[in-house]
Amino acid sequence: MSSLSRTASLKQRTQIVGSPRAVASPRISRKSWNSEPVLIGIVIGLVVSFFLAVGLRYLYVLPSLTQAFHDDSVSHLNDSGNSCDVFDGNWVLDHRYPLYNASECPFVEQGFNCLENGRMDKEYLKWRWKPENCDIPRFNVMSILEMFRNRRIVFVGDSMSRTQWESLICMLMTGVEDKRSVYEVHGSKITKQIRFLGVRFSSFNFTIEFYRSVFLVQHSWAPKHGPKRVRSTLKLDELDDISDEWINTDVLIFNSGQWWVPGKLFGTGCYFQIGNSLKLGMSIGTAFRTALGTWSSWVDTRINPNRTRVFFRTFEPSHWSGDETLRLCNMTSQPLSETEGKDSSPFSDTVFDVVKNMAVPVTVLHITPLSAFRRDAHVGIWSDKPNMSDCSHWCLPGVPDIWNEILFHLLPGFKDASSE
Repeated sequence: MSSLSRTASLKQRTQIVGSPRAVASPRISRKSWNSEPVLIGIVIGLVVSFFLAVGLRYLYVLPSLTQAFHDDSVSHLNDSGNSCDVFDGNWVLDHRYPLYNASECPFVEQGFNCLENGRMDKEYLKWRWKPENCDIPRFNVMSILEMFRNRRIVFVGDSMSRTQWESLICMLMTGVEDKRSVYEVHGSKITKQIRFLGVRFSSFNFTIEFYRSVFLVQHSWAPKHGPKRVRSTLKLDELDDISDEWINTDVLIFNSGQWWVPGKLFGTGCYFQIGNSLKLGMSIGTAFRTALGTWSSWVDTRINPNRTRVFFRTFEPSHWSGDETLRLCNMTSQPLSETEGKDSSPFSDTVFDVVKNMAVPVTVLHITPLSAFRRDAHVGIWSDKPNMSDCSHWCLPGVPDIWNEILFHLLPGFKDASSE
């Protein structure tokens, strides 16, 4: 995919709403004013025309407002009154970071704790995301703990979602005096394969949960009498069978994309299915769009927007070099000055296309461009498996903390709970 500049890609997403054309007023001759019945008729006509114009303008403006509400470029007003897109900016050094010590947070997977796994340089921990025309306030942990009181926050997705889940827990634990009051509800160990993890902050009576659903739709055994190469299928028209657990939440954050690749699909014998029909020739892009259509229908019918704020986080760029047969993880010591074409993704584009047509408002966390600069922040060789490099997942603390700071900033009321 060719490189797209951040400015260009953002401008392409901006939708311009024009004003209705003015309607020329009809000419009225002076002679007509001498007739009282004609005058009465004209007055009645003007009144009717006025209400008709108001009605037509309402019908014109309402869809525009609805479209603006679903606009993919989430904007806010800074102190000067200019619109600010929090996803358009750059990384700046800030020695107040990191926000926590991973070794003091029991919910960070060993594989993501790069410092404990031997990484010596620490500059990758010191970068803050700075939007072009405003600032994301540094989060006030005590205020946010209070904002989360009596609430339920749910992450749904793949291991990238789990990383953001771990990051959020560690960020909030810095404000909890009794660390024993924060615990996994089933006593489970944080692992890659477990389908549900829930951490309760008992002092504030809220939970932060993670549901592993890498495709969002149902992954099933192959149908009988199918081709031998088909070992399993993705039922693109059925949402994951654990989806009922995602209802009745206060904040619901989805992601998907990392598993929608040939190696994890066709390479394992997994193909697509709609109803009872196998779709062996369907492309991954078409299947992903179909799956998101199923997800969007579920959200529109099952989620109460008066109760739940829904987010969808876009694709997280990896920084592998080489081809699929020989992938190399060449890390840098600082963020890149250019995104090297990784600031866009067809998966992210599909998310925008689907969300803009939904009835339930969904905020897109468009972290693809900002994460594209951070070749320096991946796990690399500093995982719990040093013989394997990793240029997909992120060190903690690190980039997922910024995703969460942006999440706080976009939640209603959370801007008031943030302060420098």
